[in-house]
Amino acid sequence: MQLALLKALNEERAARRAAIVVTALASGAQRLVKAPDAAKDELREALEKRLRSGKSGTEETPEGKFFLTVFVPPPRLVITGAVHISQELAPMAQRLGYDVTVVDPRTAFATPERFAGIRLLAEWPDKALPSLGIDAHTAFAALTHDPKIDDPALLHAFSKNCFYIGALGSKKTHAARIERLKVQGATDSQLARIHAPIGLSIGAVSPAEIAVSILAEITARLRLGEEKH
Repeated sequence: MQLALLKALNEERAARRAAIVVTALASGAQRLVKAPDAAKDELREALEKRLRSGKSGTEETPEGKFFLTVFVPPPRLVITGAVHISQELAPMAQRLGYDVTVVDPRTAFATPERFAGIRLLAEWPDKALPSLGIDAHTAFAALTHDPKIDDPALLHAFSKNCFYIGALGSKKTHAARIERLKVQGATDSQLARIHAPIGLSIGAVSPAEIAVSILAEITARLRLGEEKH
């Protein structure tokens, strides 16, 4: 790999931005495609498929045979609300490779005993979230039902372009949330990104079932894209 290409790749990886090294197997020529540029590339379909899967591999295309070496940052999951659903969701997400953080200023809920092995911040979102490096490879779930906690956290998630944003609550609760967030400056396009009621509609009842539905929806967004689920 040429030094300039390696330097550019390392810059993308340090900034937690996805990229793919494209190697033409016939000639050995290599180039770097940054994630935002994939949609404009001649290998668009192959690149976008590999970015979604996070897996490297060989692709046969009309332009030739290529090996695509994929560099995608490990996904993160940030949850506001140290609630029963979070107790189930956090360890499930860890098993799928997510770096999980639970944020809740209510110290009666945010205890190490309830979240063993999980990064737990017993702080208000406006203090806790800026230090977490939330980005486009982060999923965000608002689960407190408390506007004082969830609303500022959702606004932060909008500003960081999280790949998934979900919020607990009924349609009526969400309608009220939308109105509050509009007053605080959220745009229609940002509000439309909220998956609410959170989780896939599978008839979930228990905290564990709801956690499964949330994680399934996050997985669908990560692997299939917004428009395909």
